[in-house]
Amino acid sequence: MDAPSIGAGQPDDALGAAVSTASKAVWQLQPDMAAAVDDAPTSSVTGPIELDRESIRRLERELLGAERTLKRRDIAAGAGVSLLSARKLWRAMGFPNIGDDDVAFTEKDLHALTTIIDMVRQEQLTEDAAISITRAVGQMTDRMVVWQIEAIVEEMVAQRGLTDADARKTLVSELPDLLEPLEKTLVYAWRRQMNAAVQRLALRAESGLISSEAGRDGDEQDAPLPLARAVGFADLVSYTSLSRRMNERTLAQLVQRFENKCAEIISVGGGRLVKTIGDEVLYIAESPEAGAEISLALAKAFTEDEFLPSARCSLVWGRVLSRLGDIYGPTVNLAARLTALAEPGEVLVDSATAATLEHNEKFVLTPHEPRQVRGFGEVRPVTLARGTGTGIVLD
Repeated sequence: MDAPSIGAGQPDDALGAAVSTASKAVWQLQPDMAAAVDDAPTSSVTGPIELDRESIRRLERELLGAERTLKRRDIAAGAGVSLLSARKLWRAMGFPNIGDDDVAFTEKDLHALTTIIDMVRQEQLTEDAAISITRAVGQMTDRMVVWQIEAIVEEMVAQRGLTDADARKTLVSELPDLLEPLEKTLVYAWRRQMNAAVQRLALRAESGLISSEAGRDGDEQDAPLPLARAVGFADLVSYTSLSRRMNERTLAQLVQRFENKCAEIISVGGGRLVKTIGDEVLYIAESPEAGAEISLALAKAFTEDEFLPSARCSLVWGRVLSRLGDIYGPTVNLAARLTALAEPGEVLVDSATAATLEHNEKFVLTPHEPRQVRGFGEVRPVTLARGTGTGIVLD
């Protein structure tokens, strides 16, 4: 950053930026709040639910910790940086552009900005790293806030018989009672996830280290990439045609059931859910064995589920690049290509991955004829099936 260091904020101000992000919840409750207040629809159970602007203002004060009294130049000057540097961090956090005359900030925003800048001044982070980490906080908390609000709204609609609009207005009055437990849960989960990441760094799975070079000669497309990981995909069969025949509520239930089941199996199996994209999930594991167990468990779970369709699954052991919470590289691309080749309920791996698993009695490997795969030329798919053992067991 570009000015002499100033005193850091209070010890708990590191979460200030996340609190500011959470304030978006007020406006995500109603995209057009003015219209919602003037034209409130009628609930089938309780009648019209009133929502005045003072309720919104009270909730905003609680979320932001104070009234908005500062402009963006006040914040930048208070933190001792240029407006350009401050804007970089605000944009990384995902905040919208504001004008010079907009009174949009509080002392909490100043403390949060100072906390981030002080890490750069004290050379704990470079400016680029600080912006990248800030972007991670902004993107993850934004998605989390939307997810939490939608989950609560859906529950109100289902359990109380409210309309969607009335549920959102009711949440404004009930959200203050939820803020503290939600915030505590966020901090708790962050610390647990950080500890898990440290453990993965310090205590890499022995089988993963041993097999990271198995079946490889160093000429592979992914050879320059740093992380050896098992990369897996699971893709619901006929999702597009099913979604066209479903109403909004049924489709939401299907997607939520799919995501919950994937998250549970991947977590219990020791993997990490990278992302879900509609009807598809991408995950990684530390070793080919762990990845294989997760893939088999996913395929089995969806085949046996009465509500969800079957899934096509794939697994490739190779090297990846991890950036911005996502993963990249030929290993990821090959896993995606194999998913498209799999039959419903089947798990496909490539021959190199099969070589790392072939002496493990827990797995049965059935090679197929070579196939031409876009971007990879000739690839020999191998079906992965259960051998001995019970695999992943969910409580």
